[in-house]
Amino acid sequence: MTTPIQDTESGSLALEETSAIDLPRAAPPRTVPHTIYSRFLFLILCLAIVLSALAYGTVHYWALALFGLGAVAIVLLWMADGWRLGTLRISRNVLQLPLLGAVILGLVQLLPLRSPDNAGVLTKSAVGTLSLDPYSTRLVLVQLAALLIFFAASLVFVDTPHRLRIIVRTIAIFGFFLAIFGMTQSFTSPTRVYWVRELAQSTSFGPFINRHHFAAYMELTLAIPLGLLFSGAVAGEKKLLYIFAAGMMGVALILTNSRGGLISLVAEVLFLAVIAGFRRKHRAREPEEKQRRVRSGIARAALALTLIIGILAGTLFFGGEQALSRFVGTVNTDDPTTGRAHFWSVTLDIIHAHPFIGTGLGAFGVVYTRYDSHNGLFRLEQAHNDYLQVLSDGGIIGAVLGLFFIVALFRMGLARRETGDEFRRGVATGALVGCFAVLVHSFFDFTLHTTSNALLFLVLAALATLNGRVEHAPSRRRRHRRRHGHSGIQATDSTNSADAATCRLSPGWRRRIPHVSRSSCPQALKTVIGRKFWQLNLHVSTSPLNGTRGFEEISCFPRAAGLISRGFGFLTLPPPVGFLAAHPGHTPATPPEFPRAGG
Repeated sequence: MTTPIQDTESGSLALEETSAIDLPRAAPPRTVPHTIYSRFLFLILCLAIVLSALAYGTVHYWALALFGLGAVAIVLLWMADGWRLGTLRISRNVLQLPLLGAVILGLVQLLPLRSPDNAGVLTKSAVGTLSLDPYSTRLVLVQLAALLIFFAASLVFVDTPHRLRIIVRTIAIFGFFLAIFGMTQSFTSPTRVYWVRELAQSTSFGPFINRHHFAAYMELTLAIPLGLLFSGAVAGEKKLLYIFAAGMMGVALILTNSRGGLISLVAEVLFLAVIAGFRRKHRAREPEEKQRRVRSGIARAALALTLIIGILAGTLFFGGEQALSRFVGTVNTDDPTTGRAHFWSVTLDIIHAHPFIGTGLGAFGVVYTRYDSHNGLFRLEQAHNDYLQVLSDGGIIGAVLGLFFIVALFRMGLARRETGDEFRRGVATGALVGCFAVLVHSFFDFTLHTTSNALLFLVLAALATLNGRVEHAPSRRRRHRRRHGHSGIQATDSTNSADAATCRLSPGWRRRIPHVSRSSCPQALKTVIGRKFWQLNLHVSTSPLNGTRGFEEISCFPRAAGLISRGFGFLTLPPPVGFLAAHPGHTPATPPEFPRAGG
């Protein structure tokens, strides 16, 4: 028996709209108990994010084998969890379909349907399949299947706000320490990985064989703290910590000397500043709200500018003049990766020759030698442009699958940002921004061909599109002006119903008042807030004219007699429409008489 997890956009929007109106209150999503198998599976997912990067980015066969074994372990634990619960959980997230389609496309390319006359210089054994390099296609299929398993597990088992916070903190903390490690290694041993392994034909940074791949990994990890900062999900005393962590990751990115990474970083910050204040459901109708949104936009722009200037200053402080001069300087002809224009022109010739189904997943390195017009001194494994290589390896079918994934990702991710949970909105914003930065970087490099980068990209895509299970219950409140009250006390309520109200005190203590049913109105509720120091009186009434409920009166005052002073009084809200007309003999409640302080 399978139980699909609702993850369509329409379902999420309906849930959010119901939560925004407190009458009737939407039922919370059903919570599935976490078995021991589920906990181990989530642990493997978090460890895979860390270990895949530390294992040279998981580009060697031994690392790919361990990564595949991790996927097998996830499948076994997933089945055990389903057996324990009596139901197998799966997700309906449509982002899984393009990945599944890519696996099916690779299987089709392994069919022996190609004519030997079109093989060119390739051997007869290789041209029996539609793929011109079936061995590489099989290897890519194994990698794609493992990534699909990790992605599907992320969609299912990151199912609570607690787990969301754990995986988000894992990414942010690991990204910070990885940036510190990469900078330390570049200062002390720039040509060796882990101070041991010497590389002859590539420039490493941190644990990555290719410095551009380290830059892409920083783009992904950097986006999480930035998304939380720009969405207002970070408390005041923690903002400096998040800014420092994001700044160090940005400095490490620039120190890689990756021009594509620097362009992606600027695009990432600008895109973040744009979408951080984009809320489709919240339209500014009042002048005060419009002014608040304008001020918020100016603050975000100032924060983005300050962040960019701080990262550049930090780069100069750590001796990164070479990285900045490389961005504005001339191209080094000794670097084989600088001939991207020639690589791309050859790739276009390959696409023109194999437009529909492509040459085979992973077959670019073999096919390139047939169309290369240079001397062939350098063997090219990738096209240094993921979009052109998708067209080359998968043809039009592969391009359609990739386009569908990107469009669905941003459409669903922007919809998930429409939530009252600030942390959830910050995570969705940061995840979208990180994916956007890597997609920009993919115009210049093959960043997603590294397994660790592809895994983190898919995990962020999952975090951006998870449904309401990972959200705290939203609470939409409208602030009212204080009347006769102390500056440290604010009374807030929802104008749509009297189901909930909040008395917020200056220390930040909050306590929600229990649900008020129609049968018990009118009545007065009392609650103690802040360790018995404050008392809140709420008088709720039902209007007989239109059947709506509203506050007749709300008051907040010190509970202990000795704490009463001249600065405290009643916080009174107007009665509902038609209430006084229907109750001509009604008199509002009065506060109890307490002696003045010192009286």
